[in-house]
Amino acid sequence: MNPKTPLRYAGTIAVLALGACASMTPSSPQSKMTFFVTSANPGKGADLGGLAGADAHCQALATAAGAGKRTWHAYLATTSNGQPQVNARDRIGSGPWQNVKGDVIATSVDNLHTDNKITKLTALTEKGETVNGRGDTPNMHDILTGTQPDGRGIAGNVDSTCSNWSSSTTGAAMLGHSDRTGLDDSVPAKSWNSSHQSRGCSMDALKSTGGAGLMYCFAVN
Repeated sequence: MNPKTPLRYAGTIAVLALGACASMTPSSPQSKMTFFVTSANPGKGADLGGLAGADAHCQALATAAGAGKRTWHAYLATTSNGQPQVNARDRIGSGPWQNVKGDVIATSVDNLHTDNKITKLTALTEKGETVNGRGDTPNMHDILTGTQPDGRGIAGNVDSTCSNWSSSTTGAAMLGHSDRTGLDDSVPAKSWNSSHQSRGCSMDALKSTGGAGLMYCFAVN
C-alpha cells in the first residue's frame, strides 16, 4: 500500500483485491459439461410430462449442478401417435459433448450413433457419479430413449415410448444400457440407446428390468 494512502481506504482496497481474485477463479467442471445421465427420475416412471417435461427435468438438474446457462434436452424419441414423429438425434444439437470430467463422449450426431465413447465410466450423472450397471445392486443401467440404434423413433403400432412419455401405466419404453453390458455379447445387449423394451411404464416396472427411469441429457448449445 502507498504510505500516503489514508487508512480509512485500506479496507476498501483489500475488498476490491479479493473480488478481483474471485473473478479469476476457473470455471467449475459443471459449467463445461454438455452431457449427463439424470441422477433421478422426476417421480412418475416413464410419465415425464412429454418431451417438454423431460427437457425441463434435464434443465433443472443441470441448473442445480451449475450448468444451467446452457439449453438442455432429453435424448428421447416419440412415435407418430396422431402427431409428427420426433427423433432423439434431431433435438440434441450438433456436439461435441463431454461429461462433467471433460471426457468427450461424441464429437457429432453421426459419431454419437456410430462410434461414441459412452461407457459405465463416462456416462456420469450431472453430479459426476457413476450409474449402477449390471452386477451392481440395484442395477440402474436401463435408460429411457424410445429410439432405434440410429437415434430415430420406432415406427409401427408397438408402443415404445409409454404413450410419448405421458404414461406410467400402460405401454412400454425402448431402453438403452448406459454401461454397454447385457445378458450376452449381442449388439442389442451392448447398445447404449436401443437394447430392449421395458416391462411397463411404472417405476416398479422400470426397476424390474434393471432401471430407475433415468434419461440422457444433452446441451443443445
